[in-house]
Amino acid sequence: MENREKAVEKRTQQDYTMAFKLGIVRRVEKGEFTYKQAQKHYGIQGRSTVLVWLRKYGNLDWSKPTIHTMLHSKETPAEKIKRLEKELAYEKLKTKALNMMIDISDKQYGTQIRKKFTPQTVRQLQETGLSLSKICRLFGISRQAIYQQRQRICIREKELEKVKQFVEQIRFEQPRIGTRKLYYLLKNKFRLENIKIGRDALFNYLRRENLFIYPKKRYTRTTFSKHWLRKHPNLLKTTCLTRKEQVFVSDITYVKTKTNVCYLSLVTDAYSRKIMGYELSENMNAENVVKALKMVLRNRTTHLPLIHHSDRGLQYCSEVYQKVLVENEITPSMTDGYDCYQNALAERINGILKQEFLIYKCKNIQDLKQMMKESIYIYNNKRPHLSLKMKTPEKIHKKSGKSKSSGLVF
Repeated sequence: MENREKAVEKRTQQDYTMAFKLGIVRRVEKGEFTYKQAQKHYGIQGRSTVLVWLRKYGNLDWSKPTIHTMLHSKETPAEKIKRLEKELAYEKLKTKALNMMIDISDKQYGTQIRKKFTPQTVRQLQETGLSLSKICRLFGISRQAIYQQRQRICIREKELEKVKQFVEQIRFEQPRIGTRKLYYLLKNKFRLENIKIGRDALFNYLRRENLFIYPKKRYTRTTFSKHWLRKHPNLLKTTCLTRKEQVFVSDITYVKTKTNVCYLSLVTDAYSRKIMGYELSENMNAENVVKALKMVLRNRTTHLPLIHHSDRGLQYCSEVYQKVLVENEITPSMTDGYDCYQNALAERINGILKQEFLIYKCKNIQDLKQMMKESIYIYNNKRPHLSLKMKTPEKIHKKSGKSKSSGLVF
């Protein structure tokens, strides 16, 4: 039956398409088959059909095949034995020298080459045809050591599975939180679960599992500072932050939905890094931007002197915005021209929200407002801040003075 099936699979020259011919030529030139193996595998009729295709369609020169001939040896059997004995003695000496170098390296420099003989290395050597017993004899290690090492690796992988679960739990709320903040949040859990893993080891593990977060760089200009409206000097150059609600920084950024572009106005306390007010709208009118400032006034807990710092955008220089500042005795401060580094803190808050929280596009502005509310709550209450020594903005804001409320007034 098998012979009949093979006979049926054979085809005539006219049945082979050009794509089939080129495919066979490519596989032979890549070394997957010899031309004879290809003929047998695909049931191609003719003794030199594939060879003809190679000459006609291939990139290699098959017109002059290389003929390998054995050179006639002039040495006698006794001389050949003597030469092979010398080569064997040399290889033994070379192996002895290499083993001595490994021992010296392990003892004097603590490299532990023999102890770090990984199962992966054993597997690669076994694929070459060496048995486990021969590998152990060659490298001077016991089979028990390899089995114990495999067991240790299995135990360690089970521990790392728990680490992965802990990381995914936090990433559920903060999908792009950095590794240093993750380690700070998980240190106590690692201690309770008796999992020994440091910050650098966590970096390596997340990189191995494709859970490493890489920053995204984006830049879109949303500020127009070349206008005739009145501008104010930069007071932050001479101001030293000592308390909460001493300086508020403001900025506007864009957030895209699946249907349009929305604009987010933020006001942040420079001392505690807490977002005190925000407004999401479909345009950048001053009436919408001032709503974020009014939210700040509702959430403000002190009545000490206050500076409001922003860029020189039209919205912040407008009469509507400046009127609210004057009514609440807030001193305005602005950047010198269009220099985003003079409003770096507000730009940084924009980046955190967009790169760590607002990473998915919503269908409409209503869904985006809900996501924004949740993201700002997590940022204020759960996300540790490097500049605050891994404390949350809400904690620093409460610590620096008694507050009337525990969160934003929405």
